[in-house]
Amino acid sequence: MVETGYENTALILIDCQKGFDDPKWGIRNNPHFEMNTQSLIHHWRLGHHNILHVRHSSTEEGSPLRPETQGFEFYDWAIPMNGEKEFVKNVNSGFIGTELEAYLRENGTTSLVIAGLTTNHCVSTTVRMAGNLGFDVELASDACATFPRESPDGEIIDADLIHTTALTSLHGEFCTVKTCSQILNNL
Repeated sequence: MVETGYENTALILIDCQKGFDDPKWGIRNNPHFEMNTQSLIHHWRLGHHNILHVRHSSTEEGSPLRPETQGFEFYDWAIPMNGEKEFVKNVNSGFIGTELEAYLRENGTTSLVIAGLTTNHCVSTTVRMAGNLGFDVELASDACATFPRESPDGEIIDADLIHTTALTSLHGEFCTVKTCSQILNNL
């Protein structure tokens, strides 16, 4: 097998769950999220690279991400295959309350590519912690997405603005933000 820059890199998929199709969230940005994330998954599997799935198990009453709901299920295209590991979390970070860090360390993983939902919540929190834990992180900007949010003064903030602001806040501090094309060109 030809050596690439991604030999010790895991692809971490954050909260690729059906519950994010619930209308309660509003209209998601990045209509190419699914296609781009599927492209990463496809190429990672072709190269027999490690894919890890993080799933949110909400403890909030009425959440579409509660474990007893259909929304807890992975999107069909994001179901773990061929022994890919799953980590279930109850908070924003994929590292809190899971064995994710221990698994990465035990397997000699030094670098991460992260994609998933939502850019400003669980993706951002996981990226921040990964960077603080010493992992080299690339965040796939076009393989994550978010929703509009209401500001403290009641203004509705557009999902694209939230997405861009979250990426900007992370880039150069906790990770390197790249497009899927940039990541796949080095695979």
